[in-house]
This record gives sequence, C-alpha cells and structure tokens, in this order.
Amino acid sequence: MDSKNLKSNMSDQALLNSNSQGISSVPSSRSISSEESGDHKPEIVPVYSERKFTRSQLMTVAILCFVNLINYMDRFTVAGILSDVQCFYGIDDSQGGLIQTVFIIAYMVFAPIFGYMGDRYSRRLIMAVGVAFWTVAALVSSFIPQEHFYWFLIMRCLIGIGEASYSTIAPTIISDLFVDDLRSKMLALFYFAIPVGSGLGYIVGTFPKTTLGVEWQWGLRITPVVGTVATLLIIFMLVDPPRGQAEGSKMEATSYAEDLKSLVKNPSYILSTAGSTAVAFVAGALAWWGPKFIALGKAVHLHDNTVDMGQVSFVFGLLAMIAGITGVPLGSFAGQRLRVRFPRADPLVCAFGLFMSTPLMLGVLLMAGVNTDATFVLAFFGQVFLNLNWAIVADILLYVVVPTRRATAAAFQILISHALGDAGSPYFIGQVSEALKPYFNTSSEILVDANGSLGNSSQLISTPMPPLSGNCSNSTLNLDDYVPLQWSLTMCIIVQMLGGLFFLATAVFLVRDKEKADRTVATDPKAVLVSSYDAIELNDSPSKDSGVGSEQNCEEIEALTGGERTPDSDSANGSVLTTRSLTPEDSSTGCDNPALEKEPIVN
Repeated sequence: MDSKNLKSNMSDQALLNSNSQGISSVPSSRSISSEESGDHKPEIVPVYSERKFTRSQLMTVAILCFVNLINYMDRFTVAGILSDVQCFYGIDDSQGGLIQTVFIIAYMVFAPIFGYMGDRYSRRLIMAVGVAFWTVAALVSSFIPQEHFYWFLIMRCLIGIGEASYSTIAPTIISDLFVDDLRSKMLALFYFAIPVGSGLGYIVGTFPKTTLGVEWQWGLRITPVVGTVATLLIIFMLVDPPRGQAEGSKMEATSYAEDLKSLVKNPSYILSTAGSTAVAFVAGALAWWGPKFIALGKAVHLHDNTVDMGQVSFVFGLLAMIAGITGVPLGSFAGQRLRVRFPRADPLVCAFGLFMSTPLMLGVLLMAGVNTDATFVLAFFGQVFLNLNWAIVADILLYVVVPTRRATAAAFQILISHALGDAGSPYFIGQVSEALKPYFNTSSEILVDANGSLGNSSQLISTPMPPLSGNCSNSTLNLDDYVPLQWSLTMCIIVQMLGGLFFLATAVFLVRDKEKADRTVATDPKAVLVSSYDAIELNDSPSKDSGVGSEQNCEEIEALTGGERTPDSDSANGSVLTTRSLTPEDSSTGCDNPALEKEPIVN
C-alpha cells in the first residue's frame, strides 16, 4: 500500500492494515508493548482475535452466564409462589410487592460500592464472596417462620447485596475479553440469562409444591445448591483478565470524582440508562404481578376463584423463558447487522422494541378477563419485543465508556435503573392496587364489563361469583383484586412509551460519544494496538519457534501488516482503531518489519 496516500493525524497514531481475507468489519486489536525503551523488557498483554477465542475465554463466559442464570432464577422464585407467600405470612398486595422492593433497594444501594471495587480490586474474589453470601441468605430465608415476616424481608435484602457484587462486575470481564461484534455476541449470551433465568424462577418455585406435593419453601432451597457450585467455579476456573485488555489499553484508574464527572457528561450513557430504567420498571412489575393478574383474569373468565396459581405461574415462566431465548439474541443480531450501515442502530432497535411491546402489553390487560390463551400469546410477543433491549443496552455502555470506568458506569446504571425502575414498580403497583380496592370491592361479587376489560362504574355489570374463602391451603383467589390490579398495571404502558423516547434521544449522541471513548483508549501512551483477525500467540520469553521477537512471530506480523488492503475504518460503526507509530525495529516486537513504517492516518 502506498504510504503517501495516508494522512497524518494529531495524536501520532497509526492503523495497521489487516490481512487480506476480504473481511470488511473492523478487526480486533492486540497490545504489543508498554514501554518506549529498547533496554526494558516489554510487558506482553495477550489480546484476542475477533474471530477466534481460547478455551479459557469460553469457560469464563460459560461460568458468567451460568451464575447470571441462577441469579435471576433466584430473584423470581418468590414471584412464582407469591400467593403462597402472602397466605403463609398473612400479607396483602402492598406487603407482597415490598418483598421485591427491599431486595432491589439493597441491590442498588450496594451496586456503586461494588462498582468502585470492581474497577480497582480482584473481580474474581469479589464475585466469589458475593455469590456465596447470597446463596447462604437464600437458604436461610426458606426457614423463616410465619410470625417473623420481617426477617424474611431482611434475608431478601442480604440476597440483594450478594447479587449486586456479581451483576456490576461480570459484564466488565466480558468487555475485557472481547471487542466489536464478538463482544456483542457474548453479551447477548450473558443477558440471555435474564429472561431465561426469570422464567426458570417461576418453574423452580412452583415445581416442588405442584409436582412433589411438598411445602412451597422447598422452591427456595434449589438455587442455593446450584449457587454453591457456581461459587466453586468462580474460584477455581474463572479468568479475570487485565482491565482494558481487549482494546490493548493499560489505562490506570482515575479518582472516583473524575469517573462520576465523566459519566455525567456522557449523554449516551445518561439517556440509555433512562431508557433501561423504563425497561426495568415494566419488566419488574410484569414479572412480579403478571402471573397473579393472569390467574385473576382466568378466574373472572371462568367464574371460578379456585384457579391453580401454580399452573399459571408455570406457563408464564415457560413463555417468559422462550421469549428470552427469542428476543435477546434477536435484538443483538439486529443491532450488529444494522450498525454496519446505520451507526445509530443500537438505540433505535431498543426504541422499536419498546414501541412494539406497548400495544401488546395493553392487549394483555384488556384480554386477561376474556380469553386466557389470547392473553398468554400477547404476553409472549410483548416480552419478545421487550427483551430486544437487554444485550444492546449493555453493549452501548461498554463502547461509550472507557475500560477503567466501566464497572462504575455499570454500577450506577444498576442504581438508577433499579431505584426508579423495578425497585419501586412492584411495590408501587401493589400500593395503587390496594388504594383502588375500596372503589371496586363487592365482597361476594366482582364488577367487570361485559368483556372483562377496563370500564367505569356506569358500564359495569354485576356478575355473581362463588363465595370467597380465606383458607390459604385451598389457594383461592380474591376476585375483587382483578380490576384494581388491572388499572394499576396501566402505568407500565405509559412508562414503556417514555422509555422508547429516551432511546430515540440516545441515538442523537451515540456516534460522538463512542468516538470520544475510542480516542481516549487509542491515545493511551501505554498501549500499542495491532489489527488482526488471526491470533498470534505472544509469550513473555522469546524462543526460536514462538514468542516476541521469534522468526515465526515476525513472519506472522509481517504477513498481517504487509497486505495490499487499505485499513478499514468502519465509520458506520463509529469505531476508531488506532496504534502508536512503530519503527522498523520496534523494541516491543523485536521484528525487522518494513510494513510498520507506514504514515499515521486520520482517525
């Protein structure tokens, strides 16, 4: 390639061209040295290929996905047996929603603390201790007697603390192992566990009682067993890579105040966090109250208050799991494909998902008391569109925030999205439902319109119902709860529309903020990035056959940098992949490579 056609940039950077395999996407990067001096032995940081990954990387991602799965499985086990919990402790809807709210409050309060630690200390140790902690708390919560409900709440708080240690840190490990589309794919796999784990939570919670005929508490004792296995996997098999490794960055952490100041000035981060908060609000409310609402609607439709809540929770969980299997990878795939031509595609896909989910969720509210099967179908597709967001939101955070601030950014995104999202939504929906009950309470009869949907008092007709029973062992439903809960859940429709608007606003700033983060990493004086699709095994000690400075390695580097293709800039993706200018005999490689003499190019 003729170097005279390359223009100089202002940061003394150079982009080395990749091999000529006809691949159009931006290659991954590799850090080769950290020092200018030829007398100092360079520190070699292995950076992984866009198309290849090692067995240890694959094992690490598998462990993280497994722990995330049981994390969300435990979180929604209680939701699957909520009626049993309410009956056992003698609590109303308001207190029932409080169970999830106290969990999320503890989770979000401790998230920034673990985020700070995750940017500075051993992530493997933090996660291992956290997972072990919530495993013990989950097991203890299953033995709380019925006269001590508030001890049950305290255990849920402790579970939230333990889970915060994991959720804030795990995505940053993935970001330090992979770049570009491969990172997006791995994040999709990781966040795939949210809806799937939530669905499994309903199934696991109801399985012991409905299938084995044992007490509901046994549903809380399954995840602690699996959590013990997860703790051992983290301790002995998980790889904790250097921060910023995938980008070839060796940036050092700045002060906490500087981190927060940078995040506040990042509009893509702020607006995408607002959008994810709306998603969390809706997902939290529907996950907590959805099974009970559909069961109430079925009872209204059948004129029978002995509907099996466990069966409804099982079906709801199964559909939620399938919706996650469909929606999460679909959203990630759409983002990866569209961003090649449309750099703002990621937030637009998120907005599309929320706008499409809104009428479907409204249909759930209107059809629950009319046709249960149609309700499940609408709920399924509504969740598919809602699940388009999970992996994309995490990906946006990772490419608009520099590596040394990602755990802090993830922690505050958790804090904000849960504080204003699913921390309050179950409790808020429960409070509104309780406040509306005096206006709809009809004792032995329930007031609904002819279609079982929303209506005002002048449109309501009186439908005689079987006598209500307060005997929890019979798992009867209070049919007077249906209409108040129906009205309170309409808040989710409004919040979904607001979330879509936040994601549209994110698209305005996305490209600028991503380029700013890329430039910050690229101008790090301690990093040298080399573009390549094929992994070159770099060892600390040069040898005849392999390692830095070996004849084999030099030949591979020369082959990778001596092609005739012009470097890809992938402007559609907003990526900027650059390196420091290298000399023909750069001390970090020990290679006599004329291809490294190319002029710098403009970012």
